[in-house]
Formats: sequence, structure tokens, C-alpha cells
Amino acid sequence: MTVSLLRDTAQKAGIETEGMHLKEIGWNAGRREFVDMSEKHMAAIFKLYPWEWMLNEQFGRAAIMTQDRHFWIEPLWKMLLSNKAILAVLWELNPGDENLLPAYQDSPSELTDYVKKPLLSREGANIEIVSDSVVVESTTGRYGEEGYVYQQLADLGEFDGFHPVIGSWVVGDEPCGVGIRETVGQITTDLAAFVPNLIIG
Repeated sequence: MTVSLLRDTAQKAGIETEGMHLKEIGWNAGRREFVDMSEKHMAAIFKLYPWEWMLNEQFGRAAIMTQDRHFWIEPLWKMLLSNKAILAVLWELNPGDENLLPAYQDSPSELTDYVKKPLLSREGANIEIVSDSVVVESTTGRYGEEGYVYQQLADLGEFDGFHPVIGSWVVGDEPCGVGIRETVGQITTDLAAFVPNLIIG
């Protein structure tokens, strides 16, 4: 549905699009570029497939080599932001910053109330919430072999039985959207209710 919505938006803006499965994207070795089923150059490529999976494949290596010929949505640099090791790095560089929670890689250090997160997990998979050194909530999934980050547990608050998490979007340097995901448990998963918001002013 995400891809269909974005494709429809692009078409309404006058941008030619073609819907394809990832396995249908071709590689023209002579021209060293990605092509569609008709061997036509793909100027822009939107994908939901994670970069960290792609880079372990031959396809991903070609994507890196052709960054100057294809506009990827989302771009390769987003890998830095999706890797939760950045939480520990930010804390190490800015210890005590009021905008950060203490976070460590490989062990919880002095923390007794914390969230254990796989470095590359998505949609709340393989998360553990630990309070007084006891696991009080957890989820399953396919992540964890890549290592973990341990971040201090923060109370999200509870409203009408739900725990909300605010997500925001930035385009360029401008904030342009906000959404609230809500769950009954403290771990926000792919089954969270999404509450869009529009603020005019």
C-alpha cells in the first residue's frame, strides 16, 4: 500500500512510474545501470527493502557503484540513522545531554532499567524491556545476530490504555509531518495504531 500510494502521488504530479517487484529490476552490464523490464534506464527507484539486506547481495554492491546514476528513495546514507548503534555513539559523544538517553553497545553498563534493541531491528522486533534487571516485556523476530544496544528505559506515559510514540518527518531542513503510533504494550510494533495529525498555523 505504501508503494501504491507513493506511485499514485508521483503520477498525479506528472512523473512517469512503473510498478515492479524488486526481483524484476534488471542490471545492464554494458551500460552499468539498473533497468526496467523494457531495458529502460531507471532514473529514480523507491524501495522498502532494507539497505542492510541489499548490501549483502550482488544487487546491493551494484547500487553503491551507481549512486551517481540512480536516485534512490530512501538514500544509502539513511543506513546510518536506521542502525541503533548511533544511540550509543551519540551518548558517548554527548554524555549527560538532556536530549539523549544513556545508551551503550554490547552491555547495559550501569543501567538496571533499560531497553535491549538489536542494532538493525525494525517494527519492534526482538526488543526486550528490562526493569530491575528482569525482562518485563519482549517481542520475537529475525534480528539480533548483528548485536545490541542498551538504552535507558523512558516512560512513554499512558493515555486511555495506550502508550504513544511520536514520529516526525523532515524534508530538507524543514519539519513537514508528525504521526503518533499507539500500542497497549510499551513496545511499538508493526501492529500499532497510527494516528495522523495536521497542524495548521
